[in-house]
Amino acid sequence: MRFLAISLGFNAPGPDRVGSKERLDQIVAAADRAEQAGLDGFGVGEHHTPDTEVSAPPVLLAAIAARTSRIRLFTAVTVLSVLDPVRVAEDYATLDNLSGGRVEMIIGKGNTEVQARVFGYSLDDQWERNAEKYDLLRRLIHEPSVTWSGRFRPPLVDFVPRPDWLQSPPRIWHGSATSTNSTELAARYGDPLYSANVTGRREQYAELVDHYRERLAAYGHPPERALVGAGAAAVHVAPTSQQARAEFAPVFAARLARASTFRQTVPFADLDDAIANGSYLVGSPEEVLDQLGQLHGLLGHEVQHIGTADEPDPVLQRGIDAFLGDVLPQAREAFPDRLWEPVTSPPDAEPPANDHPILAPTVEAGRP
Repeated sequence: MRFLAISLGFNAPGPDRVGSKERLDQIVAAADRAEQAGLDGFGVGEHHTPDTEVSAPPVLLAAIAARTSRIRLFTAVTVLSVLDPVRVAEDYATLDNLSGGRVEMIIGKGNTEVQARVFGYSLDDQWERNAEKYDLLRRLIHEPSVTWSGRFRPPLVDFVPRPDWLQSPPRIWHGSATSTNSTELAARYGDPLYSANVTGRREQYAELVDHYRERLAAYGHPPERALVGAGAAAVHVAPTSQQARAEFAPVFAARLARASTFRQTVPFADLDDAIANGSYLVGSPEEVLDQLGQLHGLLGHEVQHIGTADEPDPVLQRGIDAFLGDVLPQAREAFPDRLWEPVTSPPDAEPPANDHPILAPTVEAGRP
């Protein structure tokens, strides 16, 4: 299993708010630390809301690329439903070249009404927009010249996308949280799925991943092709279960009380419920490895994010450090993965119309 940290760039109005430059510098520094700590990836969200600073992920990831040399650069997510696919293809192909082929884009339709209003879209057709724009994005990635027409942007005639991607082809994940629309789209194209697996109960995400695997087979893609990533609401490790829970309890309480533009209700009665039935990886090293194994048993995933990487609290930082030292090495051995093997194709080969190789099938994937 591979591991990444993420930042959504929260910087809510109030007494603790810092300047935009300071907050963005914190995120770049967190990515640098993540690479030094041995993590495999670092992701940044995209939001166009007043309580976060990450509105331009390709720019921020370019700054991170300049500070790092190995870590994979994730988007979490690219809000494709409100963006122009041409601009998305150009931005991330440029980033892919500048970073040495390290881009891992996760696309999604987004989860706030605020963003739809900002870009002048209705929520009524957001899934249709997302699907149409993804079809165009794929063509821009795989075809040397694109002629296209659709409902949600002006047509293209013999458009030549530049620059070329350094990765051939790049891996595009589909973010999944609440709807089978995202799992259906990923399955249709044989693409990987990234389960949010953060705010809800485990069974919610397991049902969506099950749907993805079923539909992948229905579209004629080999079952072993399924590639799944998953999130975690939080990771906090201490020498004993009692210490870990006592240290994390105030953080959990603050999250329950936090108001934000995301308007997501936490469906847990208390911390014990969240640990038992959610993705809160909190406890001793042995307990957290077991919790991770339980999630893997449900999702069969190969890459796991460990929550936000830029927590200022030194106690929480120690909890993440303990995870990196006492859990991560054992988890990598216990749960095999196929990331990131080089994906190659003949230099002049035309990509398949409805399929492309996204991973090297060296290890059988699937539900354990």
